[in-house]
Amino acid sequence: MGPSPDPAASAEAIEREVSQRIAPDAALLARLKATRQRLVERSEAEARRQQIPLVRTVIAGSAARGTFLNDRLDIDCFLLFPPDTPRERLEKEGLALGRALLEAPELRYAEHPYLRGTFEGFTVETVPGFAITDPSHPLSAVDRTPFHQAYLAAHQSPAMVDEVRLLKQFLRGLGVYGSESRTTGFSGYLVELLVLRFGSFRSVLNEARSWRIPVHLLEGRPPPKGVPEEVALVLVDPVDPHRNVASALSRRNLGLFILASGEYVDRPDRRAFDRLLPLSIERATALEKIAQRGTYVVGLEMDRPELVDDVLYPQIRKAARALAAEAERLGFVVVGVASGAGPKRALVLLETTSERLAPVEVRKGPPAGIDRTGEFLSKWSATGTDVLQGPYVTEEGNLGVEVLRRTTNVTELLGAALGRLPLGKDLRERVAHARVAACAELAEGPDLSSALADLLAKQLPWRSWSTAP
Repeated sequence: MGPSPDPAASAEAIEREVSQRIAPDAALLARLKATRQRLVERSEAEARRQQIPLVRTVIAGSAARGTFLNDRLDIDCFLLFPPDTPRERLEKEGLALGRALLEAPELRYAEHPYLRGTFEGFTVETVPGFAITDPSHPLSAVDRTPFHQAYLAAHQSPAMVDEVRLLKQFLRGLGVYGSESRTTGFSGYLVELLVLRFGSFRSVLNEARSWRIPVHLLEGRPPPKGVPEEVALVLVDPVDPHRNVASALSRRNLGLFILASGEYVDRPDRRAFDRLLPLSIERATALEKIAQRGTYVVGLEMDRPELVDDVLYPQIRKAARALAAEAERLGFVVVGVASGAGPKRALVLLETTSERLAPVEVRKGPPAGIDRTGEFLSKWSATGTDVLQGPYVTEEGNLGVEVLRRTTNVTELLGAALGRLPLGKDLRERVAHARVAACAELAEGPDLSSALADLLAKQLPWRSWSTAP
């Protein structure tokens, strides 16, 4: 028997191969550099022509630093206005300038509207913002970005660029790259700061494998004020001590990264850089799985509000938590929850161990000897209250009564409760037209298939490497 393979040597060979696969070639980098320069020149010339008070144009993000993956390139172009510019004027003139620069511009919304289109064949987003001087006091959500660009440009070495790409691709393989509300993963800026702090892709993984949530990477700094207790990771923004760079990262996604880091370091595999998780399960397949599991899946579906994902998804997750909490309060055992959205609907799925509750329900009353016992006895001694047994005294010395449940079906019970559940402001407005239905009755579509995969195909991705092609 030969010697066991050295994990570090195997990892080095894998990472060299992956780096070559995901890196942009020299011709693309040269074309991108020239385009960035012309985009800045054109925007500033157009601002002068339209007499728009543009302070400067900044190209930021991975396209500015070369840390993008070769199949994922957008140019982020920030149009910075004087800080005293009224918000309405910022939006109006920022969009006017963007329309003059881009081909086929599409209006998008975040904190304020921006445009997405093309410039010299590249996808470009033109985003208006304020030319602030203190990044710890931004006037809009994008105002810190030029400072992030300057900080990384000053501290990042050329050797780190490949390491950043490797970490991005590794996170992508896990499905946790991106700080959007839909993903709740690692932002590109967070990835670059982690590589900058620990020195390389594998050094980040070696550190991460021993993390315990919540993770505080403070380097002697105080944590930002107001950080929620449930936060997964705290890393102070080097340009703004009041901001946690990792605020969007969920505990689930950080936990997956921690486990995946240890797995890769011990057993390097090139498939760690490929997404192997199932993306969808068709409804017919899901119904077979549900039958095998002996569980029941119910769904809440409603018309999608006209909201961007970053606003919509937190509300959908809030609705999912509310639905699960109500099911548990009623007496159901919740196995899992999933949610999602398509172009026309918002969707929550709930898996319970049964479709129905037992017809008998135990109602607990107050302990003997307090004033409210009379109220309890009066309520449950009245005729027509469906009392099956009691009132009586429990082993703990409390009053109790067993009553008949008129409704036992989870679908009917949750449907009746929708009007009083905290579903999120915009979703609550659509409750009147919402529907709670069994999985078999939900309209098929990519959003349902994706949510079913989240609900019924959960596994650690590396467990399937042995059978992956």
